[in-house]
Amino acid sequence: MSVVGNRELHQLTLTEQSAALSAGEISSVELTRHCLARIDAHDKTLNSVISVGAGAALEAAAVADVSRTEGDSGPLLGVPLVHKDIFCTRALPTTCGSRMLESYTSPFDATVVERLNAAGMVTLGKANMDEFAMGSSNENSFFGGVDNPWRAGTVPGGSSGGSAALVAARLASVATATDTGGSIRQPAAFCGVTGIKPTYGRVSRYGMIAFASSLDQGGVIATTAEDCAQVLQAMSGADPRDATCSADPVPDWLAAMRSVKDLKGLRVGVPEEFFADGLDEAVAIVVRDGLAELESLGATLVSISLPKQSLGISAYYVVAPAEASSNLSRFDGVRFGHRCEDPQDLTDLYQRSRAEGFGSEVQRRILIGAYVLSAGFYDAYYKKAQQVRQVIADEFDEAFASVDVIAGPTTPTVAFNRGAKSDDPVAMYLNDLYTVSANLCGLPALSMPCGFADGMPVGLQLIARAFDEERLLNTAHAFQQATGWHAVIPEATS
Repeated sequence: MSVVGNRELHQLTLTEQSAALSAGEISSVELTRHCLARIDAHDKTLNSVISVGAGAALEAAAVADVSRTEGDSGPLLGVPLVHKDIFCTRALPTTCGSRMLESYTSPFDATVVERLNAAGMVTLGKANMDEFAMGSSNENSFFGGVDNPWRAGTVPGGSSGGSAALVAARLASVATATDTGGSIRQPAAFCGVTGIKPTYGRVSRYGMIAFASSLDQGGVIATTAEDCAQVLQAMSGADPRDATCSADPVPDWLAAMRSVKDLKGLRVGVPEEFFADGLDEAVAIVVRDGLAELESLGATLVSISLPKQSLGISAYYVVAPAEASSNLSRFDGVRFGHRCEDPQDLTDLYQRSRAEGFGSEVQRRILIGAYVLSAGFYDAYYKKAQQVRQVIADEFDEAFASVDVIAGPTTPTVAFNRGAKSDDPVAMYLNDLYTVSANLCGLPALSMPCGFADGMPVGLQLIARAFDEERLLNTAHAFQQATGWHAVIPEATS
């Protein structure tokens, strides 16, 4: 059994694993073997990982160990991770959780993968996800649903449910993820881990298979805000291959957060609408306790009103399907992806390849998107949704004139049972009630564990101004230095 001090390797945060590697207490090969063994032992029930590249991972770990002996001291060198299966990888298949891409292997690496490879991180495999990132429960994957490690039979959230579940179960200390309407923060909340969606444009989308191009953003799920900062630092920055990627310099988030001792002077806006009808009472109590902890650290809680946020779900579920309909039109059975057998003609090829390749939720969103973009309905739906999007953004701007961050619940409830909302798409979509607005406005947002309700984790969400990830990370780090919710591991995988 591999231990550092009196703890097993998987019980260490990424930052602690990095320190142990630097001190020569463990090797990357040892750490990688430990993670692979845990995937083998626990993922038969979780189903959080779609593909594993054990041989390549051990080779990369051995290279990292040699690099350390030669003087390389990069903080991420030799640390294992899992990539959400939406990021293109040359070494492993990229399926997006879909039959459409079941056997697809990319000829190139996504920028996120490329940069983390350059930092010396070791890729263990690819995380399960809702098909093409469309879902709030990770029940929509062609490869089967993912279980929440906190309670068998409950969902981990989605679409990055595999990433959140495997980090919660400590199969790896970190996983990449993406967030289009809450797909990092909602599963992070359900699984009791920390997840950050940075500002739109902070992380390159090159090689990240598109769902809704004006909303998608890559991010990180890890145990702590400190771990998120380390990995996000390496992922972020300008990329000439992505025209929407910001050229703004990336601050040293880690140095900034380590200098923070308390939250004195921080003004935290608490929207009254986030505690209205729809929020489970037990979740509300835990979140208010989390807000009280921020206050005890020196922050000032300011009651604010965001009445237009209630329009976010409606606007999002017009804009996102419209963009999905356009983006997924490329999957036609001709160039790559699933192709039906013995098509009678070109129309038959298109129709059957797409009907067989896409699951029901993806088909639903493609049809909705095509409808709202069609002649006669564009102005009534898509254009109107974009106008509402601007109204919501203006409301956030007004709020940030008087507060530094906005805080509230990440989700209306704790994780629910698998199948409980599968037959009611609207009920499923309402899981994104508090998260979609940050995507519509391109704002950075973070979810961190703040306690338990009914034995399941509850997430506290923080939202900041565009490109102010530092404020989110500093606030979360101060909270986690004073509390221990982030360190609790599910008993089944401890």
